[in-house]
Order: sequence, then C-alpha cells, then structure tokens
Amino acid sequence: MPSLIAATARTLSVFEVFARERRALSNSDMARLLSLRDSSCLDLMHTLHSLGYLMRTPKTLRYYPTARLYETAQQINQNDPLTTVAREAVEQLGERTGESAFFGILDRNAVKVIAAQPSPRPLRYVVEVGNRVSLNASALGKSLLGLHDDEEAAELVRDLVLRPVTERTVIEPSRLLADVAAGRERGWYEAIGEGGEGVSGLAVAGWIGDQPAGLSLAGPSERMQRNHESCLEALREISASFLN
Repeated sequence: MPSLIAATARTLSVFEVFARERRALSNSDMARLLSLRDSSCLDLMHTLHSLGYLMRTPKTLRYYPTARLYETAQQINQNDPLTTVAREAVEQLGERTGESAFFGILDRNAVKVIAAQPSPRPLRYVVEVGNRVSLNASALGKSLLGLHDDEEAAELVRDLVLRPVTERTVIEPSRLLADVAAGRERGWYEAIGEGGEGVSGLAVAGWIGDQPAGLSLAGPSERMQRNHESCLEALREISASFLN
C-alpha cells in the first residue's frame, strides 16, 4: 500500500502558504507557519530557491515564488486531454452555429468555463476561459445540476446562494429544481434572459470518465429562438462524440 512522502507534502505546503499569505516570507515565518524547525525549513527553502521556484530579496532575505511553477502548470494544462476535448468541441460548435460556445465543468458551487469560442457576429455573448458561471443563472449550470438525481440536485441547490443576475434569474430553489428536472427529462437545458438581459442559452451535459461536463451555446434571445432547432441539433451531435 502506498505511503505518504512527508518531504513532498511539505514542498507543496510551501506554495499553499504563499497563496494564503500573499506576501514575501522569511525562513522563520515559513518555519512557524509549517510547524518546522528553522534548520529544516531553511534546507527546504534553499532547495526551492536553487531550483528557481523561489526568489530571495537581497536585504531582508525574504522568499517569494517565481513564475516557474505557474509556467510549468500552464504547460501541463495545455496538454490536458480534457482541455483538448473542450477546445475542439467549442470550435466545432461555434463554426457550425455561428454563436458563442462554451465548455464548463462543475467547480464547487459554480460552473468553471475551461474553453470558449466567441461568436464572430457583432452582437454576441462573451464569457472568458476561467470565468465561473452561476448554476442557477445559466443553461450550462442547470445542465450540470441535471446530471444528479433529484435528491442529489436538491442537496447541491441547498448549498447555493441564489443571487439574481437579471429580473428573470431563477432564485427560488423549488423552481430551479423543477427547471432542472424538466431539462433532464427532455435531454437539454435552457436559460432565457436569466444570465444576461436579452441573452438565451442552450446546454447539454454528460460525463467524461468520472468528470461531469457541459457544452453550451449562448447568444441574443431573438436569434437563438429563431435557430433553436439547428442549435440544439448541433449541440446534441457534437456532444455525443465525447460525452456519456
């Protein structure tokens, strides 16, 4: 049975401390925050500094992370199979429909957008990669809630703070759960003017392995309603190639 490597855990804890403290730290600061002896902490900080993961101020001798860890994480993320699937899906969906396309995953109490393809049209709806979208104010959010059965979805909704984004945003738990149940029944979800004035969205969701994921289109309500069937057909066909 595998065992925990304490040195590895301590190394990762260094970066978690910097993320929490948001300031340069001396060796004694870090030793105190990690509950380590100064000498042991000094060896750890010296190693990370020598490898280029930490910088050290010449006068106050305080440490702070360099960009190396971020750059390494970016390189890993660029080759993440899920990111590749997401990018290809939104590119295909955007090209086929002419509307803005988004791919999102469940991130605690919201949807995290991991791929986006903006519409080339002047009047469009834009969400950036990395944005977190409300579960109750988007078709994408409702679709991810719909991957859970009624009891599980109700538990998730109980933990949400249901804030209105527009006058049409659903903020009543019972109504939100009813919308989710209706979408689960028909196999697709929608939000009309709920996440933005005059904006409508369509979404489908499924699983990639054990990862819940959703694919969505959004655009001006009049245009989305006019092209509802063709947009829905594109969503279904493209998502069927990678979602279970």
